[in-house]
Amino acid sequence: MESDGYDDLDRALAHALQLDGRAPFTRIAEVLGVSDQTVARRYTRLRTTGTIRVLGLTAPMAVGDVVWLVRVRCLPDAALAVAEALARRTDTSWVNVLSDGTEVAASTRAAHGQESDALLLRKLPQTPRVVGVSAYCVLHEYFGGQQSPVNKSGALTAEQIQRLRPPAAVRSKGPRGPLGAEDRKLLDALARDGRTPLAELVDATGWSQSTVRRRLADLRADGTLYFDVDYSPRLFRQGVTTTMWLSVRPSELDATGQKLADHPEVAFACATTGSKNLMATVVCADVPALYTYLTTRIAELPAVLDMETSPVLRRIKGPGPLLTPPSRVPWRAS
Repeated sequence: MESDGYDDLDRALAHALQLDGRAPFTRIAEVLGVSDQTVARRYTRLRTTGTIRVLGLTAPMAVGDVVWLVRVRCLPDAALAVAEALARRTDTSWVNVLSDGTEVAASTRAAHGQESDALLLRKLPQTPRVVGVSAYCVLHEYFGGQQSPVNKSGALTAEQIQRLRPPAAVRSKGPRGPLGAEDRKLLDALARDGRTPLAELVDATGWSQSTVRRRLADLRADGTLYFDVDYSPRLFRQGVTTTMWLSVRPSELDATGQKLADHPEVAFACATTGSKNLMATVVCADVPALYTYLTTRIAELPAVLDMETSPVLRRIKGPGPLLTPPSRVPWRAS
């Protein structure tokens, strides 16, 4: 094992699970060139120590959800309490306390704009010690969801990736039909543990094994369900996570977002409403690496007019790269 407690096999296993969160250990072992007992043992250690967790999640567009990014400004002694209260809500996907200790950033999902007002217009502004709230609608995602920074790690070779990658989902142009009660039970179980055994999924839904298998395949094939690896940043030697808000010329927004998505450091990138129309989450090894990134890759983007950076002080609720319960929103929250 290496000095950080993890080795190349651990990182390769995480990469394999990011490609296919429910891939059998026998198939992963064959591709990695080790025994299936070794893969099972490594996964058990990483899972029980809180280093990795496979989550089954729904794509917002596939189920007709609207995603909002919320910035909450608090009095200095209130940020943690506000962040923890936001994390307890079922309609928040991730919650961070940013570096100055007075701002909380969060993402929330709703089936349509009218359902967002409970959090954005009524709840937060009336919360004691909250001094301001800003909300931005996510217009387009350049990198995120099943596209994880794990896939940029180089832990697997191109040939191994090809062998492990499942068939691409065929996404419909609009949202799918409403999910049934049993679907929600299935997705709830997968959101807690994407590798929930088939027998437990049968118990959760009341379906037969063949029906569970078929429904899983259907939900994955149409892009409704995908699997993501929530992981400790130490696994990939990531020491600093930073939120960036950028102002980009509208005529070059799409091109800039696409370039940003290709950066190895970028874990998430999207276009938003507001004067800062491009948001990204960046992971770097340390502060000097962050400085190098900002003064090279970001500096080389000609359409960036203004930029605001806020290192994440504490992650209260997913997504990766930091494991923190509870799990992310698996389907449209009520």
